[in-house]
Amino acid sequence: MYVRRIEIDRHSVGRLRWRIAQFAESRWWRRYLAGRDVRAYREWKETYWRTLVAAVGLRRTLEADRQYDLRILDAGCGPAGVFLVYPRASVTAVDPLLNYYEALPHFSRVHHPNVLWVPCALEEYRPETVFDLVYCLNVLNHVRDLETVLRVLAKALSPAGTLVLSVDAHRREWLKPLFRSVPGDVLHPHQLALGEYLSACTHAGLRCTSRLLYKRELIFDYWVLTLKHDLTSR
Repeated sequence: MYVRRIEIDRHSVGRLRWRIAQFAESRWWRRYLAGRDVRAYREWKETYWRTLVAAVGLRRTLEADRQYDLRILDAGCGPAGVFLVYPRASVTAVDPLLNYYEALPHFSRVHHPNVLWVPCALEEYRPETVFDLVYCLNVLNHVRDLETVLRVLAKALSPAGTLVLSVDAHRREWLKPLFRSVPGDVLHPHQLALGEYLSACTHAGLRCTSRLLYKRELIFDYWVLTLKHDLTSR
């Protein structure tokens, strides 16, 4: 009974911390986009995503004639996600703050008729199909339940599909407990090192096929991982 109570308390704390992070993130988006030119911002984001997609070896998926048969999941899309560079693919975009983004001039559903919008947390998302490409970019640090989200992403991925996952990973072990307890970064409930993210992916039945150190900062390294189903674990 005592152990069960501890588990329930930890779950409640995790949910509360996630709700605080979501509230803080919605305010962050409002401040970040305030005064930014809408067209310039969207063009900058499109260039950013094209560069990242090319860097992980998926440049050919950006070609117009190759997009028509592509099924893509933009998991945690934000107001200007990777859906920007796939105007001819069949895209599903999932984000718990989608309804909030409606108030932002930088976000417009009507400009993306090829996108199915799903306003829910990734933990609650139940894919009705499988996808050739699953993108989860700048998201995994923000989710409530990391293990559940990775299982959802694995379930959404077609047998031969590719998952592109980016994370901010701690560079120094001694800083992790400090950020978890303060927290030093309220927007990111999960404070993990790269090895811990990779271990969680393996546990979800995913195999990392490449890792790219995309950006290095004082505290975090920004990694972009490509993953496939780990057929040996089945």
